[in-house]
Amino acid sequence: MTRLPRHILSLSGGKDSAALAIFIRDRVPVIEYIFHDTDKELPETLQYLDRLEALLGKRITRTTPEHSFDHWLKVYGGMIPSNHRRWCTKMMKLKPFEKHVGDDQVINYVALRADEDRAGYISHKSNITTVYPFREAGIVRRDVIGILEESGLGLPPYMEWGRTRSGCFFCFYQQKIEWVRLKERYPDLFEKAKQYEHANQLNGEPFYWSGEEPLAELEKPERVEEIKRRWEQSRQRMKQSSGSKRLLHILGQPDEDEVGEKDGCVICHV
Repeated sequence: MTRLPRHILSLSGGKDSAALAIFIRDRVPVIEYIFHDTDKELPETLQYLDRLEALLGKRITRTTPEHSFDHWLKVYGGMIPSNHRRWCTKMMKLKPFEKHVGDDQVINYVALRADEDRAGYISHKSNITTVYPFREAGIVRRDVIGILEESGLGLPPYMEWGRTRSGCFFCFYQQKIEWVRLKERYPDLFEKAKQYEHANQLNGEPFYWSGEEPLAELEKPERVEEIKRRWEQSRQRMKQSSGSKRLLHILGQPDEDEVGEKDGCVICHV
């Protein structure tokens, strides 16, 4: 007897995958919701998932990697991940997903929108078929926001203080202003991120989370003020060019589409 394929949506804790979960809830009643917990998530991400679970009326399965981030950091010689070394996504998101589905035939639902042009890490195992409901339906960013507003879930709470995406608190895809906001909101997590940079210098070549600028430099008062000033200038330019757009649709982050959202790993940031 041939088994029917499993229908699975991996949630990141971000706005797009949350909206997709709501969008397909009644369209695909046999859907499985899963979240790959790295133990490095923002508190708001986990709270948002709890609220989403209550709204869906269906359990979100939490998976955990076989090994911790610190374990893989040692395996990779102390090199913290970057957009060129995305071992964190591979080992802590993609591998747990593939282990969770095993050899079953799977329809993997991914929340890439019709207005996005990115791929990121997606499993290419022969038993996993990836589909993009938002692209097929022509759903763009404003539609996602509408789905979240109408459902009562709303946007992820970390967006209220300037974070644009889900993912680990030290995600290298963060912009400078997001690092500043992290320090202001969660100074303890900012310090932990700094410690990873310091540890990485043991192999002779330092690697930093935010390009070539160490967090110890980024957090200096004069640098923080410069980052905030440039961000505010960019925000004002965006508001002027957006015409009648609501600020909610800008999401408080003027250059998100330029250097942020499009570059993230889809299993972490949609």
